[in-house]
Amino acid sequence: MVAARDWELWSTRARLVVTDPGALDPALVLVDDLLAEVEVAASRFRPDSEVSTLRPGADGTVEVSPMLADLLGEALAAAEQTDGAVDPTIGATLAALGYDRDIRLVESGTGLVALVRPVPGWRTLHLTGRRLRLPEGLELDLGATAKAVAADRAAALVAERLGVGVLVSLGGDIATAGRAPEGGWQVRVQDTDTDPAAQVSMPAGTALATSSTVRRTWRRGDETLHHIVDPATGRPAEPVWRSVSVAAGSCAVANAAATATIVKGEAGLAWLSAQNLPARLVDRHGAVHLRSGWPEEPKGEAA
Repeated sequence: MVAARDWELWSTRARLVVTDPGALDPALVLVDDLLAEVEVAASRFRPDSEVSTLRPGADGTVEVSPMLADLLGEALAAAEQTDGAVDPTIGATLAALGYDRDIRLVESGTGLVALVRPVPGWRTLHLTGRRLRLPEGLELDLGATAKAVAADRAAALVAERLGVGVLVSLGGDIATAGRAPEGGWQVRVQDTDTDPAAQVSMPAGTALATSSTVRRTWRRGDETLHHIVDPATGRPAEPVWRSVSVAAGSCAVANAAATATIVKGEAGLAWLSAQNLPARLVDRHGAVHLRSGWPEEPKGEAA
């Protein structure tokens, strides 16, 4: 028997599932505390967050908290894993495009203009332990990686402290730890209500992440923009893919691969296939493409 709790978090839905109903309340406390620490460290929309107040000293470096060091280390690993397609230095670029506050507060309208601002590039950052070197004025955005890392850390924490099987879902980022229920964790994969859906069984200790070009959107003039930026252009990635779902051993790896595939556009399918990670892609026409052992779906729904 499992027990679950759902709540609103970071403009999305969070879900916690445990294999022992008696562990649900203490697990929720652990998860809430961890996610609060992540937000204080990494939220671009809180003026008092650590990333919003980072200022390098005279030597060009600043000491960061253990949490931010962890999140930054994962962000830089994702940048390297994806050849820079997932880049944590896009903060000012996103703000110039109009995504400068919580997505629920972002204004759309014909009188608004999207500006293109170059991305400094992840190689301008150097992290050694907790010491971060960064250019003056650089604005970090860890939105492409922090949520997935938070899911991984939260699931591992609950399993370690309470000795139960656990699934943590933060929007499209799902991590599991400990023993899975009989038959595995049952997860419905569907980005929006109008997209084709799939039901999958996740074994213990696996993760799943979905990146999307049809959620977190806003308008500037005649153009609809989304939040996944191509660092090479400073603009939202061409929406070749509506959504990309990837399974991996960690949510951080799965999410980086899914986001990079969207950024790479037409070339993303070949790149993702080379990663040998089970994946499900929905293209702009609604056709489903399966790769690297993703479970087959009813005939006629996948390409």
